[in-house]
Amino acid sequence: MEVVMNGITKSFGTNYVLRGVDFTIKAGEVHALMGENGAGKSTLMNILTGLHKPDAGEILIDGNQKQFDSPKEAEKFGLSFIHQEMNTWPEMTVVENLFLGNEIKNAIGWLDNNKMRALADETFRELGVTLDLDEEVKNLSVGQQQMIEIAKSLLSDGEVIIMDEPTAALTEREIEVLFRIIQNLKEKNVAIIYISHRMEEIFKISDRITVMRDGVSVDTKRTADTTNDEVVRKMVGRDLADYYPAKTSTIGAVVFEAKQLSSERKFQDVSFQVKAGEIVGFSGLMGAGRTEIMRSIFGIDPLDGGEIFLEDKKITISDPNDAIRQGIGFLTENRKEEGLILDYSISENISLPSIDGFRKNGLIDTQAEKDFVELLMERLQVKAEGCEDIVSGLSGGNQQKVVLAKWIGIGSKVLILDEPTRGVDVGAKREIYQLMNELADRGVAIIMVSSDLPEVLGVSDRIVVVHEGKISGELQRGEATEEKIMKLATGVM
Repeated sequence: MEVVMNGITKSFGTNYVLRGVDFTIKAGEVHALMGENGAGKSTLMNILTGLHKPDAGEILIDGNQKQFDSPKEAEKFGLSFIHQEMNTWPEMTVVENLFLGNEIKNAIGWLDNNKMRALADETFRELGVTLDLDEEVKNLSVGQQQMIEIAKSLLSDGEVIIMDEPTAALTEREIEVLFRIIQNLKEKNVAIIYISHRMEEIFKISDRITVMRDGVSVDTKRTADTTNDEVVRKMVGRDLADYYPAKTSTIGAVVFEAKQLSSERKFQDVSFQVKAGEIVGFSGLMGAGRTEIMRSIFGIDPLDGGEIFLEDKKITISDPNDAIRQGIGFLTENRKEEGLILDYSISENISLPSIDGFRKNGLIDTQAEKDFVELLMERLQVKAEGCEDIVSGLSGGNQQKVVLAKWIGIGSKVLILDEPTRGVDVGAKREIYQLMNELADRGVAIIMVSSDLPEVLGVSDRIVVVHEGKISGELQRGEATEEKIMKLATGVM
């Protein structure tokens, strides 16, 4: 199947998202679609799959003009979309999510559960993933939910598969499995539209690259004929000196210490320290327990044992409110479910943890609140028409900045960042790294959980590696390599 999109334009009210985009995907190729958050990539794909109607332009499939009325129609035609934000139903099981809307029935019209389970098992084996088919999805990690989305797409037998940040929540080992699957799909003449902000992936997996900026397709080139720096320059309209800005903060005394933290069946005997001005990276495979450790520290999930110290004083954290009052902030890996109130404004989301600071005689000083929010929006370069914009209308990268602004605004002493740049474009990533350095300069102790090994190596002063719920090792910045981290992450001594 060949898809050609010519002169696609789209606006939402006065907001012009696409201003004339040309894009072609050929059978059997991996075509990377690159651009900063807000460039219009997801909107273009939503138009292709029938979620939105274009204002102008045409779509040709195998030379015939075509416009879908719904994503379901597009899927039946052979176009499958793996979204960056998961479309799973938390209260339903893994197998129910896999076949929702595409249930298999037997000759008398009943659900053929045995056949669906067999197909599910076969698909997960192909992905190299072990999941309990009867487990409710709400109990799975973000990475495991992402694998369900990928499995659904494989089950649909699509001729064109759109992958929007498919590896954002996956481990290095799972990414390698996904790349093998992509190669197999190519050999079957399936076309892959691959949207990612991870440059190393783009140059490893893609055949061609189209760059979008501000709603326009800037250029299309064979991947072999371009470079990392050229793609970045076209994406952001300027050169980026380096991806990981130099860190100059002075590392001070211990601010945070965990001693022998345990949670039944999740992690055991976890002890570590974080000093003022230090960025400690937590690495490990998906399911190793990194996120579970951080959730328990913040009071979301209970601890079975252990002690937490803040500035040499033992503290008790029963719930997130306790953590916030003590000066601990937590940017969760799942911003939409746990980090934001999507139907609230940017202002309400940013100021919510700090709202008591704007009270005067029992009333909120709305001007002071607005000044506070606008200052943070300017500092983090949140792209929006104003602070009253609803958060659900922002791009993924700008939503992430809003969550960061919330925790910066309360003046956290300890800031836990779980996958802080997941789904964030290269320009915004650098802004977040620079912001982390500035916070470290102010003496904030930062814990960063990341599945991106180059990020862990480029940002961290020290790296703690978790394997099967235990700390398997610790590496200083100067001695750390991807190989050493992966050995510790896989339990290889």
